[in-house]
Amino acid sequence: MELRQLNYFVTVADTLNFSSAAKKLFITQGTLSQQIKQLENEIGSALFIRTPHTVTLTEAGEELLPYAHNVIDASINCKKRIEDLNNMLTGTVNIGVTNTFSTLLTHSITDFTKKYPNVKINVFYTNSVVLYGMLQKREIDFMLAYKPSVMYADVDSERLFTSELVAVMNKRHPLAKKEILTLADLEKQRIVLPNSGVQARKAFDKFVNIDTTHLNVCMELSEPNIILHILQNSNMVSILSTLAIHYNPDLIAIPIDGIKRDLEGCIHTLKDNYMKKSVQTLIDMLRSNAALGRLTAN
Repeated sequence: MELRQLNYFVTVADTLNFSSAAKKLFITQGTLSQQIKQLENEIGSALFIRTPHTVTLTEAGEELLPYAHNVIDASINCKKRIEDLNNMLTGTVNIGVTNTFSTLLTHSITDFTKKYPNVKINVFYTNSVVLYGMLQKREIDFMLAYKPSVMYADVDSERLFTSELVAVMNKRHPLAKKEILTLADLEKQRIVLPNSGVQARKAFDKFVNIDTTHLNVCMELSEPNIILHILQNSNMVSILSTLAIHYNPDLIAIPIDGIKRDLEGCIHTLKDNYMKKSVQTLIDMLRSNAALGRLTAN
């Protein structure tokens, strides 16, 4: 049973005249009769009662007609939907983001939603391990996170920018005027760190080449925004990515002697996976904004 045959059937049923239906369909009456006959053979029942002067629907024809209308309407709606998707008039983009990357995402989704207001964007904030699982299950279209120490075989990681792992404190802190900090400087401070599930902490554990056993780590938190609030309102020190405090006027970032500096911020996508046009467009905006250094909507 072909969509074309159902369309022919509906046209004849609406006009109850093979000649008029053929003209409306821009085909010959013989072709129309042949297609209707093939449809009748396939379903095993006559659809029309034809006399020299009238055409009426059989019981089978009456039964088929609403279903045929539904199929044709669904086909038209499907075509329109695909056209809308191609023109980005509709659709959904699902993004996974670690908290540090919020500033990078802000400009891009603002620009995107202004240009394509009918495309829905869902943003999921959690740690990178959970996000990788969501990506592999295709629950998200892509994710923004630092490049992991061990790459996933089925994931492509494209670098957008590099960031630094630094000591962070408020500008009133006694160490704020130093150009670089040493382990001895940090040993005298009360330290608040991201906990083990946060990427900045993983980067710290990976890249620190100094003995940190003597650091006074008095607090560990999973929420970076709470850490920033604590730093703004106390003399505690943390170790975070420079991106985490981008355009935060109350905080300062100072390099630490003995820590490898560069962290790679990446877009992660599944290899050989179909990419929707809306997803590709948003990723292009992220690339452009990262290249321009637009890491915040400030």
